[in-house]
Amino acid sequence: MITDVPGVLVGHHERVGDGWATGTTVVLVPEGAVGAVDQRGGAPGTRETNLLEPENLVQRVNAVCLSGGSAYGLAAADGVMRWLAERNLGFPVGTQPHEVVPIVPAAVLFDLPRSDWGNRPDASFGYAACDAASSGPVALGTVGAGAGAVVGSLKGGIGSASEVVGEFTVGAVAAVNAAGEAVDLSTGRPYAADHGDFGVTWPSRAASLPSRRTGLNTTIGVVAVDAALSKAEARRIAVAAQDGLARAVRPAHTMFDGDTVFALATGARELPDAGGPMARPVALDALCSAAARVFARAMVHGLLAATTAGGVPAYRDVWPEVSG
Repeated sequence: MITDVPGVLVGHHERVGDGWATGTTVVLVPEGAVGAVDQRGGAPGTRETNLLEPENLVQRVNAVCLSGGSAYGLAAADGVMRWLAERNLGFPVGTQPHEVVPIVPAAVLFDLPRSDWGNRPDASFGYAACDAASSGPVALGTVGAGAGAVVGSLKGGIGSASEVVGEFTVGAVAAVNAAGEAVDLSTGRPYAADHGDFGVTWPSRAASLPSRRTGLNTTIGVVAVDAALSKAEARRIAVAAQDGLARAVRPAHTMFDGDTVFALATGARELPDAGGPMARPVALDALCSAAARVFARAMVHGLLAATTAGGVPAYRDVWPEVSG
C-alpha cells in the first residue's frame, strides 16, 4: 500500500447511509515531501495546484486532501490545514513555531447524486481524516473519498498498491470514480487485471448493467516515492501514474473527468548520480514505470474492495463467483 513508503500516513472519514455516501481521504507527510501534480480531463476540481509548478516558491507539501462532494468538498482541506496548524506543521512565514501556513493541495471527485442534496464533506471531514491517519494498512473500498465513487456501471472506491524498485518504494492510493468502465462487461475481467496477482479467479461471464453515468465523474489519487526528487522530476511520476489510470478504465481522461494525480517524494534516498549523465534519468524512468503499474493496481483494488452504496452495485455483487 502507499503507506509502505516510509513517512506516508493515510486517513479516511466518511458518512454512508441515511442520505449520505461521501467522504474524504487525507495523505499526510508530517515531515514534508516535494509535491507535484498532473491533471487531465475536462472537469477538474482542485486547490493549491499552481504552487506545485516547478518554477514556484514552495517546494514541499504537508498533506494532500482527496474528497468527494464536487467543488463543495474542497472545504475539507480547511480542516486538514487546521489540524496541521495546531501541530505547527507548514511553510514558515514568521519567527515563531506556530507562524506557519500548511501546504495542502486538494482535489475532489463528483459523487453528489449518491447523497441527499446538501450532504457533502466539509472541514470536519478533513480534520477527522487527519485524526484517523496512520502508517498502517489502508482501508479500501467504500471509505473516505471513495464512499460515493462510481466507475462506469459499478461502485468505485479507494484502492492502494505499492512496489519495490531496487532500493526505492513506490506506492499509490486512488479514489476510483471514472466515467469509463473499469471492467470488460462481456467477460467480467478488469481492464488492468494483468497488472498484478490480485488473489482472485477472474470470471468469464457477461453482465448486462444499466448505465449509471452521471456525465460528471473524476478519478483522483496520490503516488508517493521515498526518493529525493525535484518538483519537475516528481511531476514525471505523476504523469506516469496517469498512464496507469488510462490502462485501468476505458475511456479515460474524458471531458467529464477531472482526473488529477499528485506525486509526493519524501527524499529519504538519493537517485544514483554515478555511472554517467544518464544514470539519474534511467533511475527516474524506472520509478515512473512503477508509478503507472501501482496506480493501475490501486484502481483494481478499489474496484474489488467496493461495496454497494447509493444504489450502485459492487463488482462482487455482479460477479459473486469471484474467489480469493
